[in-house]
Amino acid sequence: MVQVLLNLFRRPAVGSVALLHQRGSQRTRTKNAQFVSFLDDSGFRRLNTDKWERSMRRRRTVAYALLWLMVSGFAWVVIESAQALSLF
Repeated sequence: MVQVLLNLFRRPAVGSVALLHQRGSQRTRTKNAQFVSFLDDSGFRRLNTDKWERSMRRRRTVAYALLWLMVSGFAWVVIESAQALSLF
């Protein structure tokens, strides 16, 4: 009895692994576990729905774009200053 209770607590989180478990041919449309494993490994229809990760990715993209604009603006000022000094 203790072993059954321990197995209940050790179960993995529900995910794509649930597609591999066969609970009966009437309930599931997936018949080939190797095909499901291939789809899982290849990332087929894998969606990243974590809002925090998406917001962090957006912030990182904006930060890199801002950094690129600042560096290119600084380079432009340096080049224009060098051209202006060469005239005098």
